[in-house]
Parts: sequence; C-alpha cells; structure tokens
Amino acid sequence: MSATPLSDVRRPALRWPELSGIAFGGDYTPEQWSREVWHEDVALMRAAGVNLVSIGIFAWGLIEVREGEFDFAWLDEVIGLLHENGISIDLGTPTASPPAWFFANHPDARPVTRDGVALGFGARGMASHSAPAYREAAVRVATALARRYGHHPAVVLWHVHNEYGVPVGEDFSAHAVRAWRGWLQERYGTLDALNTAWGTAFWGQHYGQWEHVGAPAAAASVVNPAQRLDYARFTDHQLRQCFIAERDAIRAHSDRPVTTNFMANQHNGCDLWKWAAEVDIVSDDHYLWAADEDGEIGLAIAADLTRSVAGGNPWLLMEHSTSAVNWQPRNVAKRPGEMARNSLSHFGRGADGILFFQWRASRSGAEKFHSAMLPHAGHASRVFREVTALGAKLGRLGEVRGSRVHADVAILWDYESFWAQDLEWRPSEDLDYAERVRAFYAQLWRDGITVDFALPGHDLSGYRLVIAPAQYLLTTADADNLSAFVGGGGTLVVSYFSGIVDENDAVHAGGFGAPLAATLGLRVEEHLPLRAGHVAPIVFDDSTYPADVWQEDLVLTTAEPRAIALDGPAAGGAAVTRNVSGAGTAWYVSTRPGAAGLAAILHAVYADAGLAPSAVPAGVEVIRRRGDEADYVTVINHTTAAQTLTISGTDLLTGTVAEGTLTVTGGDVAVVRSPR
Repeated sequence: MSATPLSDVRRPALRWPELSGIAFGGDYTPEQWSREVWHEDVALMRAAGVNLVSIGIFAWGLIEVREGEFDFAWLDEVIGLLHENGISIDLGTPTASPPAWFFANHPDARPVTRDGVALGFGARGMASHSAPAYREAAVRVATALARRYGHHPAVVLWHVHNEYGVPVGEDFSAHAVRAWRGWLQERYGTLDALNTAWGTAFWGQHYGQWEHVGAPAAAASVVNPAQRLDYARFTDHQLRQCFIAERDAIRAHSDRPVTTNFMANQHNGCDLWKWAAEVDIVSDDHYLWAADEDGEIGLAIAADLTRSVAGGNPWLLMEHSTSAVNWQPRNVAKRPGEMARNSLSHFGRGADGILFFQWRASRSGAEKFHSAMLPHAGHASRVFREVTALGAKLGRLGEVRGSRVHADVAILWDYESFWAQDLEWRPSEDLDYAERVRAFYAQLWRDGITVDFALPGHDLSGYRLVIAPAQYLLTTADADNLSAFVGGGGTLVVSYFSGIVDENDAVHAGGFGAPLAATLGLRVEEHLPLRAGHVAPIVFDDSTYPADVWQEDLVLTTAEPRAIALDGPAAGGAAVTRNVSGAGTAWYVSTRPGAAGLAAILHAVYADAGLAPSAVPAGVEVIRRRGDEADYVTVINHTTAAQTLTISGTDLLTGTVAEGTLTVTGGDVAVVRSPR
C-alpha cells in the first residue's frame, strides 16, 4: 500500500453552494406547520440572517403518497416561498424514513437485528440496506426530485438520506445475507482464501460451500472475530452503495453538489475516509454530550476529524443544537454565549457553514423537547436573540470562506482498527480507544497545538509529530509507512495495545507490536493488564505520576527507558521508551498515565518534534485559518474572566483593531484578520 497525501484523500468539491457568505440556517420542516406559519418562518429567517435551509429530509410519505405516485404541490409552494425571500435550499432525499405504504408493500425489506428480530415501522430509520425494493424506491424518489428541482435556482445543494448508520447499521435479513456472500466472493475469490483469512481451523469453522457462509448472527459463544470485522466492512460498503445509487440518480438531472451528513466522531459503522471520497462536500452533524464537562474538547475533535476526512477542504456543519438535545440521560441546556462559542469553534476549524437541527421546534413527535433556532418560547426568547446575533456575526465573516487550517501534528484515526478492537474477548475491559484518543488530543488542545487526523497509510511527511493512541489493527504496509516517517526525520508516539493484529484480526507473526519492533527498539513479550483500581505510578524525568489500567513486559533492544514503573507486575521495568531510528525518534507509552504524566511525556516529545506549547491563557482556544492574503485567527474564551493574548489585526466581529494585544471578555469570541 503506497502512502496517500491527505490532500488526495478525496477529490475536490464540484463547487461550494452558491451563497453570498458563510452558510447559516438549519433543518426546516414546513410539513409540520400551516401555510400561515410558513410565512412567519421566512420573515423570521430573514431577520435572523438565515441563507440556507435543509428541507424534505423526512417527507417521503408526503412526496410519494403511494408507490410511484408523486405530489409535489406543497413542496413547489415551499421552495417558491423560500426562493422569493432569498433563502437557498439544501434539498433532502427522504430515504432515511420510508413511508408506511413501503413497509406494507415490502415487509421483507425490514432490517433484522443480530438476534433475529425484524424491526417495524414507526420510528426514524432505514429499511434493509440490501433489499432490492428499498434501493429501487430510494432511487425512484431521488430521481423524481432531481428531475423536478435539479436546476431550480433556489436549490444549491443536495442532502441524501440522513445520518447513515443511525439507527440502522448492521442488518441480518435474508437480503443482507445474500449480498454478504456476494461481497465475500468478490473480496476473497475462493473459499480457501476465506478460510485462511478467517482462521476457520480454530473451533472447527471450516467452510466447504459458499451457501454455508452465514452472517455473524448471535450464537452460543463468541463469533469468529475476523468474520465480525468483515461484516462491519460489508455493512459500511452496503450503506455507501445506497448513497452512491441516490447520488448518481441526482447527478443524472442536476449539476448541484451532493452531500450526506456524517457523524464524525460517532462510531456508527461508517468509514468516513471512504465516504468522503464519494461526496462533493463533506458535511457533519455534531452534538455535545451533556455529561462531558469539557465539551469544547469533544467538539474540537469532531471538527478536526471532519476537516481531515475532507482532505483539508472547507466543510459544512449540517446540524448542531442551539441548546439542549432530547436523547441523552440528562439533557443540559446551553448557557448564554455557549451556542456562539460552539458554532465559531467549528468555523475556526474549517467549517464554511453553520446549520442547526432545527429551525422551529416540533410540537409533536419524539424530538419535541429538542432545542431549535426558534424554540417553543418563540422569537422573544434568549435563544432566538442569540441565533439572530450569531447570524449577524457570521454575516461579517464572508471573506474567511475557502481559507484552510494547517496542522503540524496528526493523530491516527482508523475506523477498521476501532471496529476490530470493539469485538469481544480482549485482554481487559478497560482497553478504550476513544478514551486514549481523547486523552492525547486533550493535552494537545490544552497546549494550543492544532491537530489533523490521519490513517496510518497516508502520506505523513508534512507532519512533525504523529501519534498512534490506539492502533490495535495495523497492517505490515502501514507499519512500514510509519517507520518510513520516523526514518525520514519525523517523531512518532505509539501507545499501548497497538500493532497487535493484521487486517484479518490475526496476531502478527513475531508477536505483539512486531511490525513496529525495529522502529520502537523493543519487543512486547506479554501484556500485563492491571486490576480495577490498581494505581501503578511511574517515574519520568525525576517526577512521579500515577498510572493505571495497563502494563507490559518490554524487552528493550535499541530503545532507552524514559520512565520506570514503580509498582505492579512490571515494577522496575520500562514504562515509557524513546528510540532513535534513522533521522527521527519513536516513543512508546506502555501504560496509561494520568493527565499530568501524559503532559510531561508529551512536552518531552515536543522537543524532539520541534514543537512548543502555545503561550495562550488556560481555557482560551486559538485556531488559525490561512487565506490567500491574510490569516484568520479565531479566539474563543471558555473562561468567565477577560483574557489577553498577543496578536495584531482587526477583529472582524467588532471592528476592533488589535495592536500587539487583544483582550477577549469572558465567554466571548473574536475572529481576527491578522497580517502575514
């Protein structure tokens, strides 16, 4: 596998939607309201600065009222009204929620769970991704919409489906099993190759006929992990083929760009590196998790990941919330100013559009307690005042469009590795890739260092530092790419339980971490997971730091020990190592240090990589976008006190000119045009 430059991960967009500035708006569901409300809505949209709304996403039954019978009258009226008021349209295909008539006519198209339960109608969600009737119906409605509105001047973007993989990802229906066998035959060619890849000699699982190969449904014990991993790949492929079918149907009748809304850091069974190659514009939905007291860090991860799968191109925040959502255990409302901070953090990290779910809060249905741009409290509410203020701010930022974020650090984010690590019977239930990614990213965030995400097979030569927090699955080719990065002068950090298995979830010949053994200068002889609650401190640079969850029995070949374990089964052994390989260095962290310990380790790593923490006050987020003639620096003060930082330029939001320093009041945001 050859290295792939990040800029080549996806082809450039056909063009950005034809808008006069930064996109601003949200999902609009006029089908839930009377015509009198429609006119009130567009007037309030204009007052709020809305220039783009997404419509039709859940309206299949009102567009195709019976199979093959379409009624566009109400949609014609809505599109005309929006167009007359200067509001552009992101037109949805409603295929995330087939209508009642579809399931009545095609009951076999219902998805089936791993336990064999066929899911019924009445919730949002998709039919079986492999059912011919569903695919035919989806293409039919997409084609009808594209024929009618493909060149309408108000329609500037197409929005296929909604959040693929949520809530229906894996499907175990008869249609899916038939498609699965075809996918396997194309992937492996012969049963001998399949048996070898799956290691079917274990537990007597050898296959002699293709028709005997079933889906990895629920069984008496743990199902073959290689089979489960392939089923995740198959599911991703099938969902993506559904999108491609609709996209191509639209392209036959329209030249407007086509997207579908990703959920970047939700592990919903979609490999977004592959999906990004199929859309014209990458778009993402992001919602804060209320239990996360540092939600701004989770938001930044999602935004940086979205920009990364977009190949660094501008992207569209398709959905986020003005305040509370309705589907978490405790749906905490956003405090004054938080919505603007959230929105402008996405903007600072590369979003050229800020949209919400949804425009007007629904009175009925499962999401009636979900916040909206126009909440139940109406246009006199604080939320709507903040929406209007945000629209005005974004209206001042049009010149930033098209500028790009540069990062010197990449964190590896590999969906297939995550899918594999999620399977059963791993050495410890405390092995958590999401936690490790978050821990490393959070320290970089606090140090003011901008991050891209990447695959281990990408061209990494443009980065100074690459971090592999949880690369459980690592192919030999990708390991060679990481080794070449180090040999060429890069700095690599690898955390524990990485490089364990190959693409078939088989332990590498040579043992744990074997593909990186020479680069890291060590061998991992044995995993030493710790009991719950066992803290096994480490000493790093003469300071002691707590660590827990995991240790390893390391045999150092050329690496030098940089931290020593003081307790646990690895007491007295190396916990953190550093190895010079070629012109670069490779670090290995074989335990889970706490935040202070990880900070100390990374600060030593920065010295190897030629990096340094940014000199900004704690709690202040600074992101730089590079334009053709100027840089645009978004400064977000997450604290309650005024903060001053060193910068020169003009704050586009207020017109304030900063001559060397800028003070941002507590909870506020500045976007500074800074001279080169």
